[in-house]
Amino acid sequence: MVSFTALVGYLALFILLGVVFLFSTLLIGKLVRPTIPNAEKEAIYECGEPTIGSSWVQFDLRFYVVALLFVVFDVEVAFFFPWAAVFGKATRVADPSSTIERVQEPLGELGFTVQATTLQATQQAAGNLAVIAFVDLLVFFGVVLVGFIYLWKRGDLDWVRALQETQAAPATSTWSEAPAREPDHAEATV
Repeated sequence: MVSFTALVGYLALFILLGVVFLFSTLLIGKLVRPTIPNAEKEAIYECGEPTIGSSWVQFDLRFYVVALLFVVFDVEVAFFFPWAAVFGKATRVADPSSTIERVQEPLGELGFTVQATTLQATQQAAGNLAVIAFVDLLVFFGVVLVGFIYLWKRGDLDWVRALQETQAAPATSTWSEAPAREPDHAEATV
């Protein structure tokens, strides 16, 4: 068994080597790369486009909403992977036709051992764990689905929501209170 001071020493050595490697590569890059300054290289740009106008432009809020929704649902879906690992191992152990060698593999990955006398109890406990994990996933998926349906009904997933709202509104002229006149057939064909 490794002592606490040896672990601290290994950690300090690892951090020191990481810092030395980082700064040495940055220093070598600074010394080796060519530096030929000119006006075009020193010009300020954003994504390859020259800046025009003020940078204090208010972006459409839909960009932020879509990005936030992607992060939320992506993180929630990432929780399915640990669940799948636990559920898969539990169902392999709970299989009543399993032998002790077949049960030992998934339990060994978790750091457990099973004996022939406790095989049936272990399989029963694994079956209970599989049922609990399945119900847990259904509840979790239900919460995600309710959130998704709420966002869908609210219209947060519609990219052109503002355009749909303006088309649904009655068409009136903004310059006067009189409704817009229809063109004559002679004007329409010209």
